[in-house]
Amino acid sequence: MTSEIIYKYLSNEASEQEVEQLFEWINASEENKKQFIILKKTWALTALTGTISREVPVVTLKPKNNTRKYFKYAAILVVCIGLARLAFYFNERTTTSKEIVLELGDGRLEYFSEKKLNALVNDKGELVARKFPNQIIYFGKVLDTEVLYHTLTVPYGKTFKLKLSDGTLVNLNSGTTLRYPEQFGINGKRNVYLTGEAFFDVAKDKQHPFIVHSDEVDIEVLGTKFNVNAYPEEKTVSSVLVEGSIQMSEKDNPLNAVLLKPNQMAVWQNDSKKIVTKTVDPAFYEAWTLGEITFKNTPFSSIAKIIERTYDVEIINENAVLAKQNFTGSIKISESSVENILELLKRDTPFNYSIKQNTITITPIFHN
Repeated sequence: MTSEIIYKYLSNEASEQEVEQLFEWINASEENKKQFIILKKTWALTALTGTISREVPVVTLKPKNNTRKYFKYAAILVVCIGLARLAFYFNERTTTSKEIVLELGDGRLEYFSEKKLNALVNDKGELVARKFPNQIIYFGKVLDTEVLYHTLTVPYGKTFKLKLSDGTLVNLNSGTTLRYPEQFGINGKRNVYLTGEAFFDVAKDKQHPFIVHSDEVDIEVLGTKFNVNAYPEEKTVSSVLVEGSIQMSEKDNPLNAVLLKPNQMAVWQNDSKKIVTKTVDPAFYEAWTLGEITFKNTPFSSIAKIIERTYDVEIINENAVLAKQNFTGSIKISESSVENILELLKRDTPFNYSIKQNTITITPIFHN
């Protein structure tokens, strides 16, 4: 019975009751924890290979009693799945993944799929979070020892929600990576590191300021709601404040800083090393968290990047007229396809386009 639960757990198919039963067994002894961690790590390393090798060495574990005999068979199964391609997998880790991937502090990898909820354990076998297909929820703990960081990567075409151990809520947009503590420390500041776009609803804690590190700037808050856009190709980092207050400052020159009030945006410019502020409608910048794409006098080049990230496509624009056009509008992502959006844009500025796999090529309309 226990062997069946472990197999279901590793396959993301165990029920919540079965997961709790498994953790009771894990916590029953240190030997159980060690055996489980070995299997979990091996399973994570081979989860994405997708092939079965017939000519691989067989690794078995030596159970001390009948209760743990299932480890022998589980270890054989896990090692056999894709071991022959393991070296190839590590060489290809830098390529763009189509899955949401969580890298734990000890290097293990977790993947998110359209399956039942799953539990997340640390390298000691302790339960630290619950994993769902579109979000992960960490438990409210603090550490007085070394803080371990997790790294969550959301690919193009997907979004994700995250609840940190301090209660802070984070919405992650497509093409975003966030590095954050598994559990925040009892002393010091709450540091996270962002590449891409995220909307933060920070839990208030005056003793532990919350800092978003992104590119060449830091954004410090005590408790507030704000959006940060920091995609590498933009050469800027922008933050829009919804409520509360935040301070944006240059990492290498903390005196170069601005304090934002609600309905203000701060934009860090990499080239000039300046921070520019202006008044904006914050609803426009948090619309993506509600599943909408919004444009307000936005150049097509920026719209194209948003479409690429949202729908996981590549756009090649060979239409010089279109490149100079600005657009205003709002589109619900769940109700629209890339073709729908292109057809809407064509009504304003006519153009031709072709789609081949995930590449969209836009060309002018030639007249004879």
